[in-house]
Amino acid sequence: MTFKRWISITGLTEASAKKYSSAIFGSISNWAREAGLVDSSLLEISDPDEFERLADKIKQLSIFQERNDKGNNMYSSALNKYHEYLKDDSEELEKDIENIIQDDTYTNTDKLRLIKSRVGQGEFRKNLLLYWKGCAVTGYKTGSMLIASHIKPWRDSNNNERLDSFNGLLLTPNLDKAFDRGFVTFGTNGKILISDILEKPDVLGIDDNMNIKLESAHFKYLEYHREMVFLNF
Repeated sequence: MTFKRWISITGLTEASAKKYSSAIFGSISNWAREAGLVDSSLLEISDPDEFERLADKIKQLSIFQERNDKGNNMYSSALNKYHEYLKDDSEELEKDIENIIQDDTYTNTDKLRLIKSRVGQGEFRKNLLLYWKGCAVTGYKTGSMLIASHIKPWRDSNNNERLDSFNGLLLTPNLDKAFDRGFVTFGTNGKILISDILEKPDVLGIDDNMNIKLESAHFKYLEYHREMVFLNF
């Protein structure tokens, strides 16, 4: 789950969600980079404990303190929210699997199917391999190097959507990570959309000439991804 999506379901308004996201991925990342605390942005940090230590250093920067005072502590609030998000995100897979196991409305067969789908294996992955026959974007064929990725995130999908092949893309690891984190998405015409937040996408082998071949059944899932996952401010 992206920070943009997470923060919107915690009860904050859309305006507040955009404000915090812009602070984390924009101003605060820039200050941290200029101070030599990160190489590019706060998106480099995924471990909540590491981020907490970094946040303490950021809060000591004079520009942070000056802007935070003027902004009525908005920037410190953004850091605190991002730390909460990382803690939740690090436990998400374990929580999802535990919820499936403990749900008595599922048969053991259904539980196994859902768990395998959640970790990108089983029937969901097999169906994506059959459908795409390689990476959905590049056409790369070696299956062991490809990741079965949900378009509408698992946490936000119902059980039918979680197993729906049209809610999935088969991607190389670099594209999967970029798509999962909201750095890239795709329009209804299949053309890739690259977030301004993603620095030097060409280094990752990502360029704006990329596209995928879509069917109408993909549209509702990609619309959700563009609205709720894609980092577009």
